[in-house]
Amino acid sequence: MLAIGSPCSVRTTSSCNALLRELQQIWSDIGESEAEKDRMLMELERECLEVYRRKVEEAANAKARLHQTVAAKEAELATLMASLGELNTHSTIQTEKRSTSLKEKLASVTPLVDDLRIKKEERMKQFSDIKAQIERISGEISGYDHLNSSLINLSLEEEDLSVRRLTDYQTHLRTLQKEKSDRLNKVLEYVNEVHSLCGMLGLDFGQTVSDVHPSLHGTGMGHSTNICNSTLEGLEQAIVKLKAERKFRIQKLKSILASLFDLWNLMDSPKEEKNSFSKITSVLRLSESEVTESGILSTEIIEEASAEVDRLTKLKATRMKELVMKKRSELEEICRMTHIEPDTSTAAEKSSALIDSGLVDPSELLANIEAQISKVKDEALSRKDIMDRIDRWLSACEEEKWLEEYNQDDNRYNAGRGAHINLKRAERARVTVTKIPAIVDNLINRTLAWEEEKKIYFLYDGVRLVSILDDYKLARQQREEEKRRFRDQKKLQDLLMTEKEAIYGSKPSPRKTSSFRKPNGYRANGNGSMTPTPRRISIGSGTPELLTPRSYSGRQNGHFKEVRRLSTAPLNFVAISKEDTMSTYTSVCGSELGSPHG
Repeated sequence: MLAIGSPCSVRTTSSCNALLRELQQIWSDIGESEAEKDRMLMELERECLEVYRRKVEEAANAKARLHQTVAAKEAELATLMASLGELNTHSTIQTEKRSTSLKEKLASVTPLVDDLRIKKEERMKQFSDIKAQIERISGEISGYDHLNSSLINLSLEEEDLSVRRLTDYQTHLRTLQKEKSDRLNKVLEYVNEVHSLCGMLGLDFGQTVSDVHPSLHGTGMGHSTNICNSTLEGLEQAIVKLKAERKFRIQKLKSILASLFDLWNLMDSPKEEKNSFSKITSVLRLSESEVTESGILSTEIIEEASAEVDRLTKLKATRMKELVMKKRSELEEICRMTHIEPDTSTAAEKSSALIDSGLVDPSELLANIEAQISKVKDEALSRKDIMDRIDRWLSACEEEKWLEEYNQDDNRYNAGRGAHINLKRAERARVTVTKIPAIVDNLINRTLAWEEEKKIYFLYDGVRLVSILDDYKLARQQREEEKRRFRDQKKLQDLLMTEKEAIYGSKPSPRKTSSFRKPNGYRANGNGSMTPTPRRISIGSGTPELLTPRSYSGRQNGHFKEVRRLSTAPLNFVAISKEDTMSTYTSVCGSELGSPHG
């Protein structure tokens, strides 16, 4: 039954032959018959066939099982390769399958299957991790209300564990992660804006964001910020409400501050009192978007400013009369400085009586005075050019008066201290005096042009300036005529003196006659020189007085103290020489000495 020629069959045949010969020898020794020997040999052969047959069946069964195992391994291998997308490995197995036995096939397939099983487990773990992340992020985005339809397909497609499918999941995961990052940034941006607005308005930030979603103010280790659509919408609505509240409070605070500034200006509040509100006064200069300081719009700050307005309003009622009087004094001072007549409708006595009687609201009266102050300031600005020319004219008149007094001083040419300074000033004064008529004419023309433009008279302390200037010109002409008469009188006196000298002898010496005169007074000027003090001289006392605008102001307004008059007797000795002056004075004195009463 064994293959002939194989080493195993040769050994088996030799052993069987040896045993058969030994058995035949035993039978011969026993004396078994030939028939009995044949029978027992037949039985032995039948038993041997039975053993071979059983062994063949066992071998066939083993082959079938081995073939089934190999087939199962190959099927599992094919499934794993299909699931993992390993096509190259499958083609290699098909090539080896044609030339190897079952055991060799099993030996070659088993390691591949084991490797692919491990690879599948690792791949499934990767898929599981990615699925978990996708589900978690999708839940955060959707607020766990519902899952995306793509997530349902994940559990139904687990057979596809290929790299391509894994790449798709990873791409999907990265998309969700980016969306989550964008939403987180948006949430943080909104939360920061809410924090800034709450700080500005003095509101509870934690309570504000917790009302939107508790996770926005959580501090736990496992804390996860909610980023769903409802949270974003809630934050947007919260920001809109906070901005509306900010706008309302800014408008309210600006209104309060406007009232506060008006009261400060009205009450002349000290700087220290204003500094306590310096933090919020900047709101008036800022736009809505520029107001960012923390707590500047809190209810406490607004209530504090409102309380200050209420306090000053109550204080204003008690101090309004004092303020009215103060503003009236300010108006009168401005009018005095600008030589404008103040409005008599708000005079101090009249305003006080109106306030005491309750017929007029002090606020309205105060506003009326402030309007008058503004009007006076505007009018003063339009009068400035003429007022400057008036000052120039008055300055020239002052120089003219000084020159008159200087010319009356007999010692002006003495080599005393400061005499050269006075001499230079006198030269300048003579030049200035010669310009006075031109100054007055120019001033009249300017004033008439101003009146033509404004359609009103130019009043100087209540008197029309043109009238003052006309009176001044008339008085100056009269003074010039008086000077001429004085010179004629002097010539006549000189003639009489000459006749007396011819009758009674020579004229008295000037040294003796000087004893009858009162010495001139002196005062030190700013340069240390001695200048003559003003004095009135009886000679020419009938000459009319020359009035300046300051003289009018003294006549017309009782509350203006300054009265300035320029005497015209004698006004200008520029045209009269020193010798003429001395001779005139001597003739007068001589006539007194030669009189019968002397």
